[in-house]
Amino acid sequence: MSIEQERKIEAQGSDVEAAIASGLAKLRANRADVEIEVLDRGSKGLLGIGARDAIVRLTYVVPAPPEPVKQPAPAKPAVSAKPEAPVPSSGPVKTAVPIPAPLPTPPSPAKPEPQPVSVSQTAVPQDESDDDVAQREQERDTAVTVIGDLLEKMRVTASLDVSLSDPDDLTGKRVNIIEIHGQDMSSLIGPRGETLNSLQYISRLMVGHQIKQRASFVIDVESYRQRREQALMRLAERMAHKVAKRKRAMSLEPMPPHERRIVHMALRDDKYVYTESTGEGKRRKVRIIPKK
Repeated sequence: MSIEQERKIEAQGSDVEAAIASGLAKLRANRADVEIEVLDRGSKGLLGIGARDAIVRLTYVVPAPPEPVKQPAPAKPAVSAKPEAPVPSSGPVKTAVPIPAPLPTPPSPAKPEPQPVSVSQTAVPQDESDDDVAQREQERDTAVTVIGDLLEKMRVTASLDVSLSDPDDLTGKRVNIIEIHGQDMSSLIGPRGETLNSLQYISRLMVGHQIKQRASFVIDVESYRQRREQALMRLAERMAHKVAKRKRAMSLEPMPPHERRIVHMALRDDKYVYTESTGEGKRRKVRIIPKK
């Protein structure tokens, strides 16, 4: 009686499909002939950190060879003057079991072309120390690399331009502004700039970790922040005019800290109103109050 045999192997790959293809190649079997058990789906990690391969177990039932074919016994020869030589038995018939060709390995997904990075730096201010300039240049170079890697992981093709901001009205410091240019960048901005703010937040954390100090660069996409700043300043002026005319305080919509600061700075020298922030967390907003 023929007995089927099982072969079990474990295979690894960059993902589950790649691991299965690797196992099928080792077994020289078709996918329909095996049982697949996913042991670990793997992980791509973040920027390659913490990545691990997927692991699968393949069970392949090896077909049993067919039963040997029994040959009929030879008939007894008739009586003759000279006996004939006995006819030898042909023995069991051996049948070759065809081995399936290995399943071709699926091609890996094409990686996006790395985005071009062009860095244009404005003239270095004369009133800054060499240490300040060196720290800002280190931050700039690290930020360009980190942001470029993040955009590549997101499959976004873009160019980066770096410039210096104007001196801050309060501190007098300048910061690196990294501008992202490309086609259809709306997905990087998100509703009300939320995606852009998140990209800036995580990029600052990664850069600060590498340079061992707090990073303060600003990321902009197709001059979105510049347009938003101008719109907020116009809004602040209109609302201040209404508050002064009606003699009644009014609150603006909730805003992130950097946008509230734009409103505060726009109205800090106004003769008729002053501003303050109210609320908690994401509901924090600017309140415009008439002066007595």
